[in-house]
Amino acid sequence: MLGEGILKGMAETAKNFFGSYVSKERLTTVEYPEERVPAAENARAFPFLVYDGPDWQAGLRCVSCQICEKECPPKCILIEKSKDKKPDYVGKPQFYPVRFDIDLSVCMSCQICVEVCPFDAIKMNTEFALATDDRFGGLLFSREKLAKSNEYYHSIHPTEAAEVDARLAEEKAKVEAKAKAAAEAAAAKAAVSASPAEGGN
Repeated sequence: MLGEGILKGMAETAKNFFGSYVSKERLTTVEYPEERVPAAENARAFPFLVYDGPDWQAGLRCVSCQICEKECPPKCILIEKSKDKKPDYVGKPQFYPVRFDIDLSVCMSCQICVEVCPFDAIKMNTEFALATDDRFGGLLFSREKLAKSNEYYHSIHPTEAAEVDARLAEEKAKVEAKAKAAAEAAAAKAAVSASPAEGGN
């Protein structure tokens, strides 16, 4: 029937319009910013840095490989790599970013930095209301402002964060198993070489 789609659309609009007077579920408008529609799990705004453990400086997953800085299309990421290593939250010595800045006024939220990061250290936030009257420094975020806990990551992207944690745990288990096997092999070799030679004169 000609115009059937238009009639269906008008009927749906009328149902929501008149229904909003009797049912809050039909009220599609929210009083922003006092009320906010919850962000969808796959929503993305600007990047942030993930850290594990209670201390963001020790727990930053970023090891300053600088891949995200090189791959960023608008070149809004600036990283200064440390000259030394310091223990991370599990005690493993790692390089760390002495400086990690993202100019959010230039960032185009393309998520390429997330896709190229081999350490799952940078992810996309859902917070978009970052307007400021400071046009030069207000949207230049340093590592202190960018650092968010793994718990925060789980709160905004639970499915993705669970997959990342499972993958990291699997990789960690493989490394530990390999290290254990190497230690056992070295111990067995040492035991064989230390045992007295058997046999005749």
